[in-house]
Parts: sequence; structure tokens; C-alpha cells
Amino acid sequence: MKRTNGVRRGITRRGFLESGAAAASFTVLSAGLARGSQANSKLKLGMIGCGSRGNWIGNLFKQHGGYEMHAAADYFQDRVDGYGEKFGVPAERRFTGLNCYKKLLDSGVDCVAIESPPYFHPEQALASVEAGVHTYVAKPIAVDTPGCNTIGEAGEKAAGKLCLLVDFQTRANKYYIEALKRVHNGALGRITFAESWYHAGDPFGRMYKHLKGGASAEDKLRAWGVFQSYSGDIITEQNVHTLDVQSWIMGEPPVRCSGNGDQWMRPHGDCYDTFQAFFEYPNDVGVTFSSRQMPGHGTQPAGIRNRVFGTQGVLEAQYGGEVRILAGEKNFYKGGRTGSIFKEGAVNNIAAFHKNILEGNFENPTVEPSIQSTLHTFMARRAAYTGETVTWEEIANSKERMHPPLDGLKA
Repeated sequence: MKRTNGVRRGITRRGFLESGAAAASFTVLSAGLARGSQANSKLKLGMIGCGSRGNWIGNLFKQHGGYEMHAAADYFQDRVDGYGEKFGVPAERRFTGLNCYKKLLDSGVDCVAIESPPYFHPEQALASVEAGVHTYVAKPIAVDTPGCNTIGEAGEKAAGKLCLLVDFQTRANKYYIEALKRVHNGALGRITFAESWYHAGDPFGRMYKHLKGGASAEDKLRAWGVFQSYSGDIITEQNVHTLDVQSWIMGEPPVRCSGNGDQWMRPHGDCYDTFQAFFEYPNDVGVTFSSRQMPGHGTQPAGIRNRVFGTQGVLEAQYGGEVRILAGEKNFYKGGRTGSIFKEGAVNNIAAFHKNILEGNFENPTVEPSIQSTLHTFMARRAAYTGETVTWEEIANSKERMHPPLDGLKA
């Protein structure tokens, strides 16, 4: 893996495709295997982050059958208590405060799921690996380049010893895996240009109630999704889904990126609700990207989509919709619908996490691709914030940190 001044530059196209194939080989499991003999060995699970996502994915860990809901951690007492009561975690293994994850790691857990606000993911993942605990990390892995480097460090320390899995649902879907395999084997011919978009409404409306009137540091933490420093802005926290698929398709990182965006309708916080970007890849291949979190009034296309045009065919891929290759008879791929991908992808990853831990499979192929796709989001974000064209090298070597308002929060 190439580095510049100690910072990852991404991996070669061949290495990237090989890592993607490895991820596919261990991520998708049959339902029978997920419920079979492997699931009889209970792993003591600690949940870090007990908000809506933590509760939702906690249900999936419990339903798998191979996990014991051992401990829980969240800054807020009401959230950790709600989770603890729901999943039978005793009061003495419910931890609060900014350092709650450290107490959880000392509680005898075998593995953790990190579902806290993205700003905290790097330090919590690294601490987990250093404690000898298998680690399941929600996307996005970080909100800035130093955070990505911390995840890379965690990956290096885990290699061959522990399981470190990043939960991208598309990489656990059979139609995406097969379509991307065919694309990388030449089904589209030479890629000429592509389009990526993430068009949706505002998913963070539930958080605005915490910001009416004077907002304290705790109020802002509860409403983390609308603050750039906690979430990385929507392009990192949400749009990373489509930009991860774009990165997966293209293999090599982009050379440069230009873009813009703004906050037009969001009533609270400082996150944008629109982004547009143009990525320039090697060999004069351009990819356009657009994002919105505002009403679309029924316009199409919407959702999370990628479309790639080649000299011999076109890939169409929609999160929750069709994934297919339109081409001549030789390269045509019917694919299928991915309607249940949001839940199904997480179920597959949870099963793979359990299986890999029991079998000692610690190759951890999701780590490097997740770093590369997250850096894509930082390129477009900086281009939009500054109005300048941004190069891959600038982002890969960036020392810029995002700092949320932590003053006044209890340790």
C-alpha cells in the first residue's frame, strides 16, 4: 500500500479489486449458515451508541443468535438505560459520558458495535482494537483525514489478530457484487463517464426539537446529525453510500474534484442540504455527483444511484432498486432488485462478523476500501466549502481536523 508522508494514498486498481473480491467472498452468507451451527457460540457484544441506529442494529445482532447483549455505552443516561432495558443489559454494565466506551471495553466484551456519531468512530475503533476486542464499525468511519488514518492504524493492528469490519450494505449484496465483478472483468468495455447521486428528504428532522431556543453542548450532541463536526456533513454521513459504490467501480482514486453546495432549507445546524461535484479520474474519465436533502416533489431519478457508461454497455445500480448491466447479449446482466438491502446488508455483515471471529479470519478487507471511499467525500466537501478544485493528494495528506463543541460535556 502506497503512502505519502505516512498517509495512505489508496491502493492500486488491482489491489483494490482483489480486496473487493475478498470482501465479497466472506461477506455474503446464506440464511442457513447465519442460523446454523456457527451461531451456537455466543460472543459477548458491547454496543457503543444507543440511539435509534444502535437500537435498530441491536435487534439484528440479537436475532442472529450468536451474540450475548453484554454491555452498552452512550453519553446519555436515558439512551443507555432504554437500550439496557430493551436488551437485558444489567445496570452495572451500562456506561455513560464521553469516556463510556473505555468502561465498556473493560467490562469483558468479546466484540463491539460502534454506532456513535461519526466523529467518535476512529478513537473508539482504535481503542477497541488495542483492547483486543473485535470491532464492527458503522459508516462513515471518520469525518476527516486524520480520522481515516486512525482507522487505518486500527486496521494494521487488527490484521491477523482481530476482526475489524466496516458495515457497508452494498458490499454485502449479491447483485452489486456480481455486477461489479463483471464491470471489472470488462463487461462495459472502456468506461467513458459516470453519474452518481443521492437524492432524498431530510432524515434528521427528528433532531431539530433539541435545538429550539438556546442549544447547549448536550443539545448539539443529541442533534449531531445536523452539525458538520459531528457528522462530517451529509456528503460524508449519508452520501458516502453512493460515493463508496463510485469508488468501488472506478478502483483508482480520482485525480481532482470541483464542486459546490449550500444550506438552503435546513432550519438548524450548519450542514448543507445540497452538494454537487465533478470528479476527474485517470484517463480523462469524469464522474458527476449530486446530492440533496430537501423535498424533490416526486421528481426522478431519486434515491441512491450510480450509472456508468462504457464503450460496450451501461451499469445501472440503485440502492433498494435494480442493479443490472445493459449491454449486448455477451455482457448483459439481468441482475435483480435490492429492495431489502438496508436490513439485508446489515444482517449479512453481522453474520460475517460472527463467522470470521469464530474461524479466525482476520483479513479485514473492508477497511482499505472504506478509507478510499470516505476520502472521496472529503474531496467534494472541501471543493464545495472553498469553491476551489481539490486534488487527491491534498486530501490524502490533509492534517485538518473537525472539532465538535465538546466543552462542558461530562467525561
